[in-house]
Amino acid sequence: MTALARRAGILCNDTRFRLFVAQRITQPGGPVTATAAAEYLRGQCGITSRRALDTDSAAAARFAALCTDFDAWRGRIPTQR
Repeated sequence: MTALARRAGILCNDTRFRLFVAQRITQPGGPVTATAAAEYLRGQCGITSRRALDTDSAAAARFAALCTDFDAWRGRIPTQR
């Protein structure tokens, strides 16, 4: 596993990311497991395995956009107006 795939794995285990995912799926506020977060991430990136993030530039770009949305959600960067 290389850089982006590893980062995606770490992200899916992050409690804050799982809360972020919970707000975007059909049952906001409910518990989201790391597995469910990984499924969401793969769906958003259009991949079947997080390993694809290291070889598919379009998927890597979608992952970067997802990370930006997450950073904005948690207040690390300002949201666009």
